[in-house]
Amino acid sequence: MKILIIGSKGFIGSHLVRYFDKQHEVWQCDVVTDYTTQHYMQIDASNSDFNAVFESQSYDVCVNCSGAASVPDSLKHPYRDFLLNTANVYSILNAIHTHCPKCKFINLSSAAVYGNPQTLPVTESAQLAPMSPYGRHKAMAEAICKEFAEEFGVPTCSLRIFSAFGNGLRKQIFWDMNRKMTDTAEAMFYGTGDESRDFIHIQDIAQVVDLVMKNAAFRGEVINVANGEAIAIRDAVNLFARLKGYKGQIVFNGTVREGDPRFWKADIHILKEWGYKQTVTLEQGLNDYIKWAEENA
Repeated sequence: MKILIIGSKGFIGSHLVRYFDKQHEVWQCDVVTDYTTQHYMQIDASNSDFNAVFESQSYDVCVNCSGAASVPDSLKHPYRDFLLNTANVYSILNAIHTHCPKCKFINLSSAAVYGNPQTLPVTESAQLAPMSPYGRHKAMAEAICKEFAEEFGVPTCSLRIFSAFGNGLRKQIFWDMNRKMTDTAEAMFYGTGDESRDFIHIQDIAQVVDLVMKNAAFRGEVINVANGEAIAIRDAVNLFARLKGYKGQIVFNGTVREGDPRFWKADIHILKEWGYKQTVTLEQGLNDYIKWAEENA
């Protein structure tokens, strides 16, 4: 297949490039200047023209890994978050509809659309209750994908990714842990430690995208991407400390940050029906991540 990955220089995008490059013709698209990579197209970060991307080439699949990925930043800069996570999705799909209408479009959404689920594990049919501009804009993007599938016949689906982690991620919880557990006597974290997340390693996210390409109906549906396991933040912090050899004191300040959900656990029956099996455990992934983070701090 000929696969286009938009946002190919980012955390998930760059891993997908390496994963699919072994078996398919992969094209890349991002805002970063790159004069050496074959099959790479640069777009303007402030005024992206996706028509130019789809006029020159025809693709079997387009995976959109672009956009903003920060709840706190969306609270400070909601309009920028809207442009990157919502308006750009419409622009990409409009270009696909105009120039490459048979191209399958996979949009990376987020579990942030759920907010604090009423029941766990949370299914794809659960009522959406986003708690931040980021979550609301991701929900809008999902609606746009469904619109293009139903109104214009463009094959689309959205992946609600829960707590992604792995080498190359220079933000979020584990990057924060490594920073706070480096040459300090105390590491303080938000919340009570009882909050939970459903972690999934980047290698398994790539596996899921592959399964989606082969099995999804592409009728505007949404799919949970996780491992179906609720892990308490306290347990994740203690595991990280043990693997890193941290001997300092671990403290939770009891403060819940605006936009942060309390408990997450995904229903992943769709992925399991397609044969998904976790290949990287949290401990395996963190052991590797700590080595990478220490080398790249």
